[in-house]
Amino acid sequence: MVQVYFDNAATTPLRDGVITGMAEVMKSQFGNPSSSHSFGRLSKTLVEKSRKTIAKYLNVSAGEIIFTSGGTEANNFILKSAIKDLGITHIITSRIEHHAVLNTVQQLELDNSIKVSYVNLDAYGDVDFNHLGALLQTEDKTLVSLMHINNEIGNILDLKRVSDLCKAHQALFHTDAVQSIGHYKLNLEAIAVDFLTASAHKFHGPKGLGFAFIRKNSGIQPLIVGGEQERGLRAGTENVPSIVGMETALILAHNNFETEFEFLKSLKHYFIEKLTTEIPNIAFNGQSNDLEKSSHTLLNVRLPLPEDKAAMILFQMDLKGVACSRGSACQSGSTKKSHVLEAILCDEDLQKPSLRFSLSVFNTKEEVDYVVDVLKDFVNA
Repeated sequence: MVQVYFDNAATTPLRDGVITGMAEVMKSQFGNPSSSHSFGRLSKTLVEKSRKTIAKYLNVSAGEIIFTSGGTEANNFILKSAIKDLGITHIITSRIEHHAVLNTVQQLELDNSIKVSYVNLDAYGDVDFNHLGALLQTEDKTLVSLMHINNEIGNILDLKRVSDLCKAHQALFHTDAVQSIGHYKLNLEAIAVDFLTASAHKFHGPKGLGFAFIRKNSGIQPLIVGGEQERGLRAGTENVPSIVGMETALILAHNNFETEFEFLKSLKHYFIEKLTTEIPNIAFNGQSNDLEKSSHTLLNVRLPLPEDKAAMILFQMDLKGVACSRGSACQSGSTKKSHVLEAILCDEDLQKPSLRFSLSVFNTKEEVDYVVDVLKDFVNA
């Protein structure tokens, strides 16, 4: 049976170089980085080399990179520590953030009696900057938490514009960059982001490993305590093979950036053209069909089907060997509709089935052709 993987926003396959590098570390460089003997020192050297590499690509200092188990931990770390350590009493976010942010913010609101404001969005899911500016006009000590690239509809946030607004109002700015690190080049010297989070498995690195960027002298204190690892900010023995794997994945992404960016942009354009031609009345959610306003890796489509045919579409796609999703993988076991689409679509459009296709450099035009044929048969059945 044909197998097509179009769910790269959920996770990506490992690059060969990443597998090779991790295997070598697991086989011969197994020392605990906190040990003072030669085995430990070698592992520590690998960890610090990886930290410097990641910092170089973001144009920050190595001491501002803290390794975590992934984006969820990093988001929790920053948001909870901002309340506990920095005196934040007001968080501004949006209703289309990843649940690692939304659920954390809601928990903080219940536990700490902080104020939470949700910035208005337009019909495409883009931030209303006039409303954001109005929300920032407050005496409360404020943190803005808005993701760089939405994981369901692919909308790209203007980080510079948000950071400038935050700076003008003495607010802190956190961005979940899980869907952009490894796919976009970010210069954090030019963009006044205070906190940023990333996850290796979204750019062909290993699962269970990510990092937090924490601007120096922020005042953030550890969320997980124990040993003195990670500058004392995140206790626990470092996952050396995965840290090296993440470094390797980021190096490969940057070394091939221009070629892969153009390839994916072209593949997404081809996908949009095929869908539009072969399936009349198909629609696109958010800005996902705009190649300039959305990520080159994400496409969210709404099919012209009644509600009674919508329920089985993922099952039917899976039977045909196609891996895609209806939203975030973290919510795949839930019967609830996508909270992102609920925030931007009318009730009538919400009843129609929407699918998220997320691309990687391992996909092909032939796979696009196959998926479009499968969708066309389903719509016409």
